[in-house]
Amino acid sequence: MDVSSIVEGLSYNERRLLIALASFKGAASAADLIKSGDFELEVEIMGAASWLESKGLVKVDEKVRKFFEIADKGAVESGLPERRAMAIIDGSGGKMDMNTLSEKMPDGEDKIAVGWLKRKGLAEIISEGVTKNLILTVKGIALLTSKMEDETLLERMAMSPIHENDADPQTIKDLKGRQGMIQDRIVTERTITLTDDGKKAVSAGIELKEEVTDVTDRLIQSGDWEKAQFRKYDVGTFAPTVTPAKKHPLTRLGSEIRQIFMNMGFAEMSSEYVQPAFWNMDVLFTPQDHPARDLQDTFYLDNPRKADIGDDDLVRKVKDIHENGGNTGSTGWGGTWSREKAEAALLRTHSTVSSIRYIAEHPQTPQKAFSISRIFRNESIDSTHLPEFTQIEGIVIDENGNFDMLISMIREFYARMGFEQIRIRPAYFPYTEPSLEVEVFFNGKWMELGGAGIFRQEVVEPFGVEHPVLAWGFGFERLAMLKWNIRDIRDLYISDLDDLKKNTLF
Repeated sequence: MDVSSIVEGLSYNERRLLIALASFKGAASAADLIKSGDFELEVEIMGAASWLESKGLVKVDEKVRKFFEIADKGAVESGLPERRAMAIIDGSGGKMDMNTLSEKMPDGEDKIAVGWLKRKGLAEIISEGVTKNLILTVKGIALLTSKMEDETLLERMAMSPIHENDADPQTIKDLKGRQGMIQDRIVTERTITLTDDGKKAVSAGIELKEEVTDVTDRLIQSGDWEKAQFRKYDVGTFAPTVTPAKKHPLTRLGSEIRQIFMNMGFAEMSSEYVQPAFWNMDVLFTPQDHPARDLQDTFYLDNPRKADIGDDDLVRKVKDIHENGGNTGSTGWGGTWSREKAEAALLRTHSTVSSIRYIAEHPQTPQKAFSISRIFRNESIDSTHLPEFTQIEGIVIDENGNFDMLISMIREFYARMGFEQIRIRPAYFPYTEPSLEVEVFFNGKWMELGGAGIFRQEVVEPFGVEHPVLAWGFGFERLAMLKWNIRDIRDLYISDLDDLKKNTLF
């Protein structure tokens, strides 16, 4: 597009800015333009400059400078804690016990002062029996009558902010270590310069006149539209990207998984976050000395510390199964089962809690249920682990249920999710036998996505379940990582609006 065509579509403020820049011989800062009276607000200038830059008529150069200034003048005026401590110690002959200094510098100020005295080599702590004395060093005595480097810098800063190039970096670092003493001040200077096309536009002559940008009912009814000058619009000019509203990718993935299970005839189940260890561990035949119950693996609550179990008949059955196998033919885990341990309140460590509670309410055949549930484990955060994450849980109660059916369902689920390169390997879980783990090939290696198996008799016998129960628990976030080729699980929960806007719908 030629310059004359661009000029026709310029707004009133764009024209004003071009004319003003010409009066400054082609370049000026926003401050210069405001000072000259051409504009009143910087936002007007930069708004017009941004549009002119997109049209190639001006260039905006930005220079950022960093200064340091005093944040708390009161703290500076009262003097550094070590300076006041030096004066107090000097007043006592250059030696003072630390308890006396604490009385003269209350509210913990003495501890701050002593720390800096030691760090700067201004005083030493000498033990004399049970008494600890502060004694000024030769350096400390010499500085009683002269300024320290940080004090000199603070005096300069009190006069005016100091540019980062004019201050010792280590001294600045030390002052920043004193909470609230100094702060950064960022100064941004923008210079707007006419380009060659901008100069051509100005030399061609720009008429500054008010233009109508909105056609209103008042304008039409009054007849003013007949003599109004309408602004010409360029439909091909730059315009900001408009991003439609979208659900979060994890929300959409959850909906997709939910629809897959619904289409396969599953009902949805759920359970509360807070559970007694009884439902989270004991009912699932997890021994009471199992490592998964340790504090380093499980989040136990202080309030409430205990959760009511309620059903004494069920408690008795679970107790018998743990101690001697009950009526299952198992030998159990032996030892003495503790109801107190079973009543400990915790954040559920797996969504199998939902499965076993669902089985307790629906023991009859057939049943198919799933859940997408938040769980909590005392995990260290890294690229593949979080202490709070989501699990895809499912169960099938069927008189013909077997291991082949379980594997077929797992393969069917992942095929519908678009993953076919999976493998099954043997595993061990206290509450299923046989057990397996599911892995998917990802980024050149096999990634574990969860476990599955058939519930042991010790788990289902207390609820009168007579047929096999197939069960699984898959990682939700790891599935998302596979789907979008994400290498760090933490990226899923960082609310980066740019990434969310770029995320495509599927």
